[in-house]
Amino acid sequence: MKGVWHTERVKAAEEELMAVVPPGSLMRKAAFGVATHALRLLQGRRRVTLLVGAGNNGGDALWAGYFLRRRGVAVSAVLLSPEKAHVEGLRAFRRAGGRIVSEAGTPDLVIDGIVGLSARGPLRPAAAALVESVRAPILAVDLPSGIDPDTGEIAGPHVSAHTTVTFGCLKPVHALAECGDVHLVDIGLRPTDPDFVLLDRADIHWPVPGPSDDKYTQGVTGVAAGSATYPGAAVLSTGAAVLATSGMVRYAGPAADAIRARWPETICTGSITDAGRVQAWVVGPGMGTGPSSAEVLRSVLDAGVPVIADADAITLLASTPSLWDARDPDAALVLTPHDREFERLAGPVGADRVAAARKAAQRFNAVVLLKGHRTVVAAPDGRALVNSATSSWPATAGSGDVLSGIIGALLAGGVDPFLAAGYAAYLHVLAAELGADGAPVPASGLMEAIPAAIRALRRS
Repeated sequence: MKGVWHTERVKAAEEELMAVVPPGSLMRKAAFGVATHALRLLQGRRRVTLLVGAGNNGGDALWAGYFLRRRGVAVSAVLLSPEKAHVEGLRAFRRAGGRIVSEAGTPDLVIDGIVGLSARGPLRPAAAALVESVRAPILAVDLPSGIDPDTGEIAGPHVSAHTTVTFGCLKPVHALAECGDVHLVDIGLRPTDPDFVLLDRADIHWPVPGPSDDKYTQGVTGVAAGSATYPGAAVLSTGAAVLATSGMVRYAGPAADAIRARWPETICTGSITDAGRVQAWVVGPGMGTGPSSAEVLRSVLDAGVPVIADADAITLLASTPSLWDARDPDAALVLTPHDREFERLAGPVGADRVAAARKAAQRFNAVVLLKGHRTVVAAPDGRALVNSATSSWPATAGSGDVLSGIIGALLAGGVDPFLAAGYAAYLHVLAAELGADGAPVPASGLMEAIPAAIRALRRS
């Protein structure tokens, strides 16, 4: 897992490191890393413009310009605050033959050193106008200027970076906002206890049957979903649970005929009371929010097994607080809201999605998976992870129903609920990517790509 640290902790670690290394050595090491990546992007082209703000971020850019000049690159610098430019960096840049200019010009690459981790809010008008004039790819130093470093919030003009080079460790902006290709330069920074993590493919251990397993030991997933109006939600959730290696899937609800036709291996009943024993329940997709659906949710919450509550189940929990009283306090609960459902449950998400998900997880004593292009998973114990989508293909009707079925299969297989949500979010994105293959994919195509995605995970 890749750790991500908030900027205050990063700055504290930097101060500790600077106390034991020669003055200026960290900046030069960081700038050399920027220059190295700039040379790779240039691919033999020779013109670079630096956008230089005040302070250390501008200093990083100026020192990078110094190293590029030493490699024969023609480097110009636009100083947004000449009187506040980093003194040593500017002196070295000029000594190496760097030019000070008033416009970005027509370079092959632009290096963004406008603001660093201490800045908040969008670009100021002069900087915004300068960035707007750029037509070349932009390499951002530490983060794209104008994006909040701790929340990834974009509140106005900002840099759209082709590449970001950051130092020592990842910061929240690299997980929560578009930063292009992010490269980490080791400067000796060693912070501990990350604020949240990013899953790597190698972190995901998908449960698969062993020689002594049978359909019961692999996990029996119950699905209470769908309605006469929305039978497809049940088909998608149930199918996802089947394909995500659940040993057995039991469906209970009004879409039983549609389920039997599509998934003959599923045991179907019309009522949850006849469903039989399961090891986890998926409840909510396409179920409706009427009194009968509320009773289904009440029964599922009282069943004493892990529950993943999605879609209409979330709406019911938000509108009928007494349903929470039915919950078995010892059984895990996973909630999977999108932003509007989250607002019904816990109020507006706000700019800090990780903090919002964490707060809700503690409030409801549940794992919260806050859906989005960058999905946040938070546990009641404070753990959090972020999973970024590689495309927008999953943003389609029924995609969330597929996700709920995947989570249900993992819960039934005994995976820790926090990890089950994280693994499922990762697989969901991977399946969408494989199913799409560069073209739009419906939720059914995403679902059908689940086995291929699991094979890809196991190969890695």
